[in-house]
Amino acid sequence: MPDANEQQRRYREFLDLLPLTLSLAGLPPSEPGRYYNEEQIETRMFAVRHAHKAARALAKELVKS
Repeated sequence: MPDANEQQRRYREFLDLLPLTLSLAGLPPSEPGRYYNEEQIETRMFAVRHAHKAARALAKELVKS
């Protein structure tokens, strides 16, 4: 189990990459008063997960340069 400092670092990294992640995912916001069903939520989660991996890879590549 990661220690508290490592968990905090990873959480901070996630928050720092969140705007880029959401931009890469390209998901439209929901309409007011309209809710997603379980399948739609799972599809959006899949897109965000893959976008987060891409955002992390891009950040690592840019830091190395």
